[in-house]
Amino acid sequence: MKTDLTDTTASKINKALVLGRRAIGTPAIGMVLTLVIVTDEENAYDALKAASDAAHEHPSRTLVVIKRVSRSPRDRTKSRLDAEVRLGADAGTGETIVLRLYGDVVEHAQSVVLPLLLPDAPVVVWWPVNAPLDPAGDPLGALAQRRVTDTYACEEPVRELAARADAYTPGDTDLSWTRITPWRSMLAAALDQVDCKVQAVEVEGEEYNPSCELLAMWLADRLDVPVRRSASNGPGLTAVRMDTDCGPVVLDRADGSLANLSIQGQPARAVALKRRETAELIAEELRRLDPDDTYASALRYGVDRLNTPAAPAASGTSAKGDFGAVAVAAPVGTAAKAPAKDAAQDKAPVKKAAAK
Repeated sequence: MKTDLTDTTASKINKALVLGRRAIGTPAIGMVLTLVIVTDEENAYDALKAASDAAHEHPSRTLVVIKRVSRSPRDRTKSRLDAEVRLGADAGTGETIVLRLYGDVVEHAQSVVLPLLLPDAPVVVWWPVNAPLDPAGDPLGALAQRRVTDTYACEEPVRELAARADAYTPGDTDLSWTRITPWRSMLAAALDQVDCKVQAVEVEGEEYNPSCELLAMWLADRLDVPVRRSASNGPGLTAVRMDTDCGPVVLDRADGSLANLSIQGQPARAVALKRRETAELIAEELRRLDPDDTYASALRYGVDRLNTPAAPAASGTSAKGDFGAVAVAAPVGTAAKAPAKDAAQDKAPVKKAAAK
């Protein structure tokens, strides 16, 4: 069932929801959260389709906020709210409300969304494109327990990661981070199978793919070893190579679907590691609404600390158990060249004191 409302209000939208439920014979629908999608007209269809597919696992009320651009100064002074209410087969397992904002009301989208939130249910805000640099500081983001962005859709993804790190607030997350969940699981499992010390890591992938940087920062943060980021033709992440004192550990995915895991002394094996659709990524994010401390730690490590040599550790880094502890890399440039020179300089005052 679909109901179109022109030049409407939040109160009229709520009444249309009640009437629509009665019309289709489902006055009470069990929904677990409210998903607010903030997007533009161009990307609204794809975002709504992904949310509808994810709603099969997480029944929710989906609010699609589309901020329409006014073409003339006169139009910008006229505020209007149009709505499209979808229930039943048109909305999948939940409810969908498409909100189109015009004029001054664009700057006050939170006042439109707030009356439409499910009572006593979590709120998740997702920006498929054009996310604010500080999601928690955005008026819509302030309503949510979880704020989902996607730096892959940004014009300068690497610079965007640095801005996200500066403005991080517990509850922020990014689909570029969600994309590497299978990679992180596979690499952790691979290192659990060996008793070696990781010495260096190389992460290979598309040049402007922030998932590669996030994976590299995660490995550098957890293993406390130098991590090199190299570019490839893709698609996405293509390989991770870890040098250990027992030999290389390589996870190579050249075709974006099937990966090959090779560990020194063990037979190589194929691993299913396909690139996932947006609906799968959103469904994964909706499974947990608590702060992701691992993402925060990796994000704050900093892109500028990649591709820099680190001072060698005295005993090396064990391949086991390091993914659960946060490590801070030794500062670059602290070398062991100076002791002989310093020792020679320190002898001079000693001789003068003895002469006295």
